[in-house]
Amino acid sequence: MEIYERNTVSAPVKGMVEVPGSKSMTNRALFLAALAEGTTVLKGVLFSDDSRSFLGCLKSLGFEVWRPGTVSPCKGDTVIVRGMGGAIPNRTGTIHVGSAGTAARFLTAMLALSDGSYTILASDQMKARPMKTLFDSLTQLGASFVFLEREGFLPVRVMGRGYQKAKKDAAASQGEETKRNQLDVSVDISKSTQFLSALMMAAPMLGQTLAIHITSEKKDGSYIRITRTMMEEYGCHVIVQGDTYTIPGGQHYRAGTYGVEPDVSAACYFWAAAVLTGGQVLVRNVHASSMQGDMKFLGVLEQMGAVVTDQKEGICVTGPKDGVYPGVHVDMNDFSDQTMTLAALAPFAGSKTEIRNIAHIRFQESNRIRAIVTELTRMGISCREEEDGIVIEPGMPKHADILTYDDHRMAMAFALIGLRAPGIRICNPSCCRKTFDQYFSVLDELTGREAVLFP
Repeated sequence: MEIYERNTVSAPVKGMVEVPGSKSMTNRALFLAALAEGTTVLKGVLFSDDSRSFLGCLKSLGFEVWRPGTVSPCKGDTVIVRGMGGAIPNRTGTIHVGSAGTAARFLTAMLALSDGSYTILASDQMKARPMKTLFDSLTQLGASFVFLEREGFLPVRVMGRGYQKAKKDAAASQGEETKRNQLDVSVDISKSTQFLSALMMAAPMLGQTLAIHITSEKKDGSYIRITRTMMEEYGCHVIVQGDTYTIPGGQHYRAGTYGVEPDVSAACYFWAAAVLTGGQVLVRNVHASSMQGDMKFLGVLEQMGAVVTDQKEGICVTGPKDGVYPGVHVDMNDFSDQTMTLAALAPFAGSKTEIRNIAHIRFQESNRIRAIVTELTRMGISCREEEDGIVIEPGMPKHADILTYDDHRMAMAFALIGLRAPGIRICNPSCCRKTFDQYFSVLDELTGREAVLFP
């Protein structure tokens, strides 16, 4: 197994880094571009395992997708997509979504609302992740599924409900007819907000109004807000009233030029390094105007004594002197991807850290609550798993080989522990290719050392 060995730093980490484009925004942008009428130019696109899976699926479905230049790992790249106005070029075919949850959920909705028949394959990791709620909602809309292995999970064969072409003058003429032709569907988003995002983004394929009724206690979230914003930017609006999201019929996505923001989730690891070591790190081209939910993690770092400034080149985090900071009690439901990052900071805090309202992360790339508790315990840190969160006590981590569960965020976050604790080795660091191919190289450059990888 490949191992990444992290050496401790002898001085505060200081520097400037660039991170690749947002995975969440990249795959949403690709999806919306494919459904738009005409050619869309996407800039700042992330190239990682997840986005490559998404691109590969679009090509398998017959969409014209190409890159006019070469890939720059941390600056993103340009991708051109020729959309078909809501139609899918190939009416039959097979796609493989790999381990990409966005590809699995979004493309399932696209195919289910089409007039074709398709097979959706996935990695073993993705086969274990929740899908049944989305299948149920799409079945309500007239799609049908044949489960090829386990009921309620990928892989599946999907038969679409049929694509209905909306009239171009629908916005002016639908009126009461739209209300009579409204489709209604219910969905529970407690395990993944991607189910709602998938339904919202695919809704214009129907050619009529779709009202999505949320049945779970959770009604909204940062990634849902990203979806709504990006739909608006592509020309389609969503009406939110209480627990109902309505996408009026007769809307069409507009082709054009779209820029993908740098990935705030990736930026957080480097800002955390500044806090952990009492250093200072600026992440280029990330600003307070970002729509990404993980921007809320900056508020947590401020609670721990960090100073956050939005400068011309990007957001800079200055850690507390000598890396001395308190533990925090925080609800991370709306930015739960940073749970592992806070868990990596927690052992070095001056008091207990409590992370709440994150039960849903048990159903992501790994059971993240269990993974965090298992690996911190392996390092001798006192912590416990609770129904909706984790409690972590301060302590000096011991030497350990950290298992990553093929989860990119476990690998990236727990590598930070090695900045202050000796003997921390990350198993299977290559799982970071899911979202950030060059993560360890960037971390090593920031900390002034060469990457140490043992095959």
